[in-house]
Amino acid sequence: MPLDTLLAFLGFAFASSVTPGPNNMMLVASGVNFGLKRTLWHVAGINVGFPVMLLLSGLGLGQVFARYPVIYTAMKVIGIVYMLWLAWKIAQAGPVGEGRQRATPMTFLQAAAFQWVNPKAWAMVVGAIAAYTVPENYTVSLVVITLLYALTGTPGSLVWAAFGSAMRNFLQDPVKVRWFNRAMAVLLVASLYPAVMDLLAR
Repeated sequence: MPLDTLLAFLGFAFASSVTPGPNNMMLVASGVNFGLKRTLWHVAGINVGFPVMLLLSGLGLGQVFARYPVIYTAMKVIGIVYMLWLAWKIAQAGPVGEGRQRATPMTFLQAAAFQWVNPKAWAMVVGAIAAYTVPENYTVSLVVITLLYALTGTPGSLVWAAFGSAMRNFLQDPVKVRWFNRAMAVLLVASLYPAVMDLLAR
């Protein structure tokens, strides 16, 4: 992969990983409700699950979607519905202490599987493969961007989870934590706007 392409991709990967989206909104909420340590498996699931999805898509799954677009549309609908359900669950979450007793943070496998129904993740996959793979050395460049995504995504995820964890003391007040969880739920729903618009345009 040429150096200029590599540097451009690093900027793209970092920006797309650290900007607000479903993963990062859920990491903040998890950090608040469960703390950084208990959110680490969630962080790991995202940063293993997404690169695996990117690699598999680049190796042929994208061709399946191109041939059978109804499958891609169905996955997008499922993803939107699932994230609306997650937003509802976040909005209903109680104070920090209650959250520890009533619920558990997302597991590694749950976070990894979630990438397949995350509209932002699919947008990142399509953008990365289309813009940064090198046709004459496609497989190698795909592996390179997959590894780089794993490396650049982890720090960004940790920042969001740590931010949520840092707010735990401030959010010990049950009223504050309920309003915080509702705000996170609204932001999660708002992050679905591009996916919904794309679906309506089909």
